[in-house]
Formats: sequence, C-alpha cells, structure tokens
Amino acid sequence: MSPRFPIRAFTFAAMLFVAQVAFAQTPATVQLQDLTWTEIRDAVHAGKTTVIVPIGGTEQSGPYIAVGKHNRRATVLAERIAQQLGNALVAPTVAYVPEGGYAPPSSHMRFPGTITIPDGTFEQLLAAAANSFAVHGFRNVVFLGDHGGYQKDLRQVVAQLNKQWAGTRARAFAPAEYYEASSTGYAQILRQHGIRDDEIGTHAGLADTSLQLAVAPQMVRLERLRHAPAPGAADGVYGGDPRRSSAALGQLGVDAIVARTVEAIRRDTAGR
Repeated sequence: MSPRFPIRAFTFAAMLFVAQVAFAQTPATVQLQDLTWTEIRDAVHAGKTTVIVPIGGTEQSGPYIAVGKHNRRATVLAERIAQQLGNALVAPTVAYVPEGGYAPPSSHMRFPGTITIPDGTFEQLLAAAANSFAVHGFRNVVFLGDHGGYQKDLRQVVAQLNKQWAGTRARAFAPAEYYEASSTGYAQILRQHGIRDDEIGTHAGLADTSLQLAVAPQMVRLERLRHAPAPGAADGVYGGDPRRSSAALGQLGVDAIVARTVEAIRRDTAGR
C-alpha cells in the first residue's frame, strides 16, 4: 500500500467531517423561507421576534425594466434592513397586489405582464399572513410596501390587526418612512445631485431605474435605454426620463431607505 494512502484517506475524512458540520449548521440568512421550522422556532426563542413582510407588485415599469421590479427591490431592501436590525427575519415577498381593473383594463393593467388582485383580497392575504406569524411567536409584524398604490390598504390592515390583537403581545406596523424615503425623500437627494424633476419621474423614470440598477441591474435593459428616445406615458413611463440613470445614484436611495426604515422600526418597536 502506498504510504500516501493513509494521508489521503485522513484528508478526505477530515474534509467530509467539515462538510457535514457546515451542512448541519443553521445558514447565515434572514430569509424565513430558507430556514427549517425548528430553526425558525429557535430564532424566535433567541429574540428574533420581528418579521418583515416585503410587499412588491408585478407591474409594467416602462420598456426597459422587468415587471418584477418591485418584488426584487422589496426583497433586497427588506433583507438589508433585517440584517441591520439584528432581531428580524424576512417573510416571502408578496408579489400579487392591486394594480388596476380588468374590464376595461385600467392603470398598469393596460400593459402586458401586470397582475392585479382586488383590494379586499390583498388586505385579507396580509392579515392572514400576519396572524400566522403571531401564532408562532412573532411580536412585531412589519409591512414594507414598495408600491404607492396600496399604501392605504397597508394602513387599514395594520389598524385592523392591532384592534384584533389588543391585549396580546403582537403588534403590526407599516412605517411610512420606507415609502417616503423611496419616493419624495429620494427625489430630494437626486435634486441635490443635479438631477432635474423632469428626469426623476414618478414611475419608471430616473429614480425608479437607478434604484433598480443598484439592487438588481440584470432587470434593466440599460444598453437599449441609453440609445432610445425618451419614453413617455404611452410607454408606461410617467413624468421622467431614465436615460441618465446609474447604480451610483441608486445606491444613494438604497442607503437612505435602509437607514430611515431601520430607525423607524427601532423607534416603533422600542421596549417591546
């Protein structure tokens, strides 16, 4: 037998042991869907009693951004917020939200790929998810809505849940700072960096596109965008010109959204 054989065998056994230990450990993730039920139970018992529910939406965002824009953005931002909080997990992102009517198609439903559900159905979905979390020991259920169209629905769900949960240890929150930082707050930051209002836009303009470049650049058809005429409302772009969008500008918004939302959640859940 070769004298190297025992050494190779030992090395293989050691590597196998290390791999088994690595697989046995709880993964370093804040994503609830990537954990087992026992890992979630233990995390809650250890103090991770806040659950963040990212809410996106599947809608058109002009010719140059994929329809899952809000879903991906809400997922990434919620994960970064949870990591900074240190006591939170992130629920699966809600991708089906109110986006307009069917007959006749209205709002974003005028563009292929958009998916809509009624407001009542949306609110019931969020309330049911929140009650599920409360059953399993989460004390703070935080809704983060990335889309302006359903902010009123979030407030109604939060009010309903907190009335229902009166006298219990569970509470619901929808910090206004998250959406404010991504809309009016981010627009102000862009103005300070020399970006005009007619570029910033309210939907699929420079603000939207830059944020997406910072969190999921593969969803932006940037090369086509740079060499295209400025799109307009007929293309699904409202009040903006995205052609000067950049990941660097987007990162300014990401940093502001995460910082302001973390501060708001800590304030709202203080002492709980």
